[in-house]
Amino acid sequence: MSVKNIPLKSLHEKIGGKMIPFAGFNMPVRYSSDIEEHMAVRESVGVFDVSHMGEFYLNGPGVLDLIQKVSANDASVLYNGKIQYSYLPNETGGVVDDLLVYRIDEDEYMLVVNASNIEKDWNHIQKYNTEGVEMINMSDELCLFAVQGPKAVDTLQKLTNIPLKNVEYYTFTKGDFAGVPNVFLSATGYTGAGGFELYVPNQHAEEVWNRIFEAGEEFDIKPIGLGARDTLRLEMGYCLYGNDITDETSPLEAGLGWVTKFTKPFVNSEKLQKEKNEGIKRKLVGLEMIDRGIPRSHYEICDEDGNQIGEITSGTMSPLMKKGIAIGYVEKAYSKPGTAIYVKVREKLLKAEVVKMPFVKAGV
Repeated sequence: MSVKNIPLKSLHEKIGGKMIPFAGFNMPVRYSSDIEEHMAVRESVGVFDVSHMGEFYLNGPGVLDLIQKVSANDASVLYNGKIQYSYLPNETGGVVDDLLVYRIDEDEYMLVVNASNIEKDWNHIQKYNTEGVEMINMSDELCLFAVQGPKAVDTLQKLTNIPLKNVEYYTFTKGDFAGVPNVFLSATGYTGAGGFELYVPNQHAEEVWNRIFEAGEEFDIKPIGLGARDTLRLEMGYCLYGNDITDETSPLEAGLGWVTKFTKPFVNSEKLQKEKNEGIKRKLVGLEMIDRGIPRSHYEICDEDGNQIGEITSGTMSPLMKKGIAIGYVEKAYSKPGTAIYVKVREKLLKAEVVKMPFVKAGV
């Protein structure tokens, strides 16, 4: 499978970005060090180029019905400028993808999907598009910059007249930004540090990127790679598709019950309702290491006798907490916060504890 380049690949290489293949794209994994970049976002401001993400425009009569059919959350509660986190259930009890739903107008929406699933998601939605809703795949036309951290708003405000402090979390606005018209400014991000995500037409991307860095110079703004993106989202307990949720994982076991609305029919809703009624057998939990050690994806989670009771799906050393943290599935009996569990690291059982997520407070 060929690896695609994001539009600003050469710029990232020029400023020291180490490029690796990720989700079918050449992406910057780091520029300096993961810890330095992580702390820049927690303490000041950093910019991620996440232009590998997919964007679908859906419009026309029947668009809401289509979204209601393919997504588990209830999109009927959205108003113009409101964003919703949701997921696409598959027919066999798993998750096609998690996504953001943007309501632009009554008959106009944008869906933002994970890079590795662009084609899969498109085909899945199209399969249920029986009423001829117009679908436009804009993924190759737009760059997406996530400007995150406590100084993100101060940085971006220099480049627009839109009062950004008034844009509420999980809403978006559209307007002039850095001299470019019709930029989507979305009060979202996958870091818990606050900030915005900007959807910029490819032809303006480099100019906008450079203007953001000029505006943030006084805050020591930094470019941020995938390495720090992963540790930042893990500190917040946010799921990563392909690790914590997949085509095989139950959305209810993954803790996505809060965006599963049985007030309307959707793909596989009857079977998921049955699963909810019968009760889940395992649960996605957060865990903190008590013994020294770094929990990694696929490490076994055990009871004190060494019997396997689950598996880690994402794990790291938290740069902020300076201890090992992880997300993983455990048998339901071991899912209560405070439960002592063990992580098998090189055949040794290291003590850990189930904790409530997020691991760190939002905005920290």
